[in-house]
Amino acid sequence: MSLDIDATRLSLLLNDLRLPAIKQIWSSFAERSDTEGWPAARLLMALAEHEIAERDRRRIERHLKDAKLLPGKTLENFDFDAVPMVSRPHVSALCAGDGWLRNGTNLLLLGPSGLET
Repeated sequence: MSLDIDATRLSLLLNDLRLPAIKQIWSSFAERSDTEGWPAARLLMALAEHEIAERDRRRIERHLKDAKLLPGKTLENFDFDAVPMVSRPHVSALCAGDGWLRNGTNLLLLGPSGLET
């Protein structure tokens, strides 16, 4: 790298800022940036995009774990005929987005608690 930096101090700073993804990849991104002559803003953007993507991935992973979904349960194999009060078109529209999230529309899903199927 073209600049001499204290990598240990940078690692501690990234810990304090809670940027684990950047901490993991900054060195390789910095080397690539130096090699390819990236402007500083491009390097910073690449690091920030990577951090956000990793946070999204970890968030989804955490939500899936917290949901305790059974393996193999998907909407494709859900038996809508067994639960006639659940509308396949409504569920499909929710999964497709259908504008409800973008419009800030409330979504309420109710069902019996503690029931495992």
